[in-house]
Order: sequence, then structure tokens, then C-alpha cells
Amino acid sequence: MNAVLRSPHVSAVSETTQLGASRRRIADRIGDLGLRGLTLIAALVSVAVLGAIVYKVFHLAHPAFSRFGLGFIADRTWDPVHKTFGALPFIYGTVVASLIALLIATPLAIAIALYLSELAPKGFRGVIASLVELLAAIPSVVLGLWGILVLGPFLAQHLEPWLHDNVGFIPIFGAPESTGSGLFAAGLILSIMIVPIIASICRELFLAVPRELEEGALALGTTRWEMVRGVTLPATRSGIAAAVILGLGRALGEAIAVTQVIGSGTHITRNIFGPSDTLASKIAASYQGADLLEQSSLLYLAALLLVIGLVTNLIAQIVVRVFDPLKGAAA
Repeated sequence: MNAVLRSPHVSAVSETTQLGASRRRIADRIGDLGLRGLTLIAALVSVAVLGAIVYKVFHLAHPAFSRFGLGFIADRTWDPVHKTFGALPFIYGTVVASLIALLIATPLAIAIALYLSELAPKGFRGVIASLVELLAAIPSVVLGLWGILVLGPFLAQHLEPWLHDNVGFIPIFGAPESTGSGLFAAGLILSIMIVPIIASICRELFLAVPRELEEGALALGTTRWEMVRGVTLPATRSGIAAAVILGLGRALGEAIAVTQVIGSGTHITRNIFGPSDTLASKIAASYQGADLLEQSSLLYLAALLLVIGLVTNLIAQIVVRVFDPLKGAAA
């Protein structure tokens, strides 16, 4: 009899529970649709912004492209007075400054990452990692001012004369500049800017290597260096390559700091101590006050820089996908 008396109450509770579950399912479906729509809109907006940037740059560069064609890339002359413009000196400066930065920053960043992931005491790892990553937070204009006030005089008075005296038989180490401005100074500034990028990525890669592999290598009698050389670096080589390429992309596009220390030269010279210009620094230094044809030529430089940057990022993605050791092991 008690069961019979309770049955209407139980039925009401059951119906209420079913109604609540139905409402939750409807809300979940609406949430799923909303999440899908929101993420789709975000993805489409990013594609639209990229497309708008590419279209605007190439559209404004069209007058220079129509006048100079692809010969603009190989022309060495930049003469606003005679309306003759060429990109080769700035492509050369971009490539050389970026290579200097990579040659200096890559081993330094990998060494920092190895120390933080393998050797540093646990109490210091977080502090040192934060200080290294803090370099990335320094505004480029502040770093450029440091290059003018501190790095430039040091290069002019000490490092460049020493390099010229000791390895001056190599053509790239020619006569030093009295101000310290030039390709070498620009490369050093860029190396400081890309070290945090490469080091932070490499550190995460090294920490992701299974500890069992490293401990197994040590248990077999290898030294710490042999373990790093035989296990850690091979397991992360694709990621390291991608990190270096991403750092290269950062170096290629830097403008303000490079403009402050590179010396603004429009000639190709073997001496890395001499003044030069990169694609980005030339655009930043000359766009204001330029006439229409020179502005279009500067946007032609921007289009070249944009293509180089996009290709660099695509190469980084391809390197990760093709040379990923985990994919190869799964195959």
C-alpha cells in the first residue's frame, strides 16, 4: 500500500529527471553548435586577414612590379633621384644578418635548453627559464638603443678590431666601422632576439623525451654527453630544426632594432662590419617621405619579405611532419 501511495511521487520525480536530462542534451547540442560556429568564424577571420594583407601589399606594389618586373629582385641600384630601384642589396643584407644571428643563437639556445632540462638544479630551473624568456619581452626599440649605446661602441673599440687583426685574411672580416654599426651588429642584435624563441621550444622538446630512454642509456654506462648526443638530440632533431626555422622567420621580419644598428647602406660588400640594410629595415627607414614610385618599390620589398616569411613557416611545418621520429617509429 505504501508503494502504491509513493508511486505518483516517484513518477513525478522520474518525469522531472527525464525533462532535466532532455534539456541538458539540448543545451549541450546548442553549445556544440555554438563552439563549432565560433571556432569556424575565428579560423575564417584569420584566413581573411591574411588574404587582405597579401592583397593590399601586392596591390600597392603593382606599379613597381609593372615598371621593373622580376628584374627588380636582381638589380643592385636604389636611386630615388633617377627613379631606379632594386632589391638585391637588401635581400643580401637580410640573408647575411639572419645567418649571423642563427650561427650565434642556435648553439647558444640549444645549450641553454639542455642545461635547463638536464643539468640545472630544480630550484633554479624556473628562475633561469623566466630570465631567458624575459629577453623576448624587451621592446625592440629598447634593444636597438642598447645596441647603439653599448654594443656599438664595444664592437668598434674592441671586438671588430680584434677580429680584423686576427682573422682579417678572411674577406668578411674587413676594416671595422668607427661607430660599430653594420651587418655584424645587426646579426648580434637579432641573435639576442631569437635566442628565447629557440631555447624555449628546445627546452620543451627535451623535457618531452621519455625519461626511460635517457635513464636506460645512462644505465648502459654512457656519460651524460653521450646520452644527450645519442638519445636526446636524435629524438628531437625535427623539432629543433623547426625551432631554428621559426627563429629565422623572426629574424627576417625584425625592423626597428635592425634599423637602429645596421648603418643604412645600399651596396653589397663582403665586409660584414660595413653598413647595410635589410628588407624590413629599408621599409621602416624610408617609407615616410618617399614619393609614389619609391613607396611602391618599398611595398615590392614588403611583398618579397612576405613571401619569404610564408615560405619559411611552411618549411618549418614540413620539417616537423616529414622528419618526425615518432611518426617514423609508428610506421
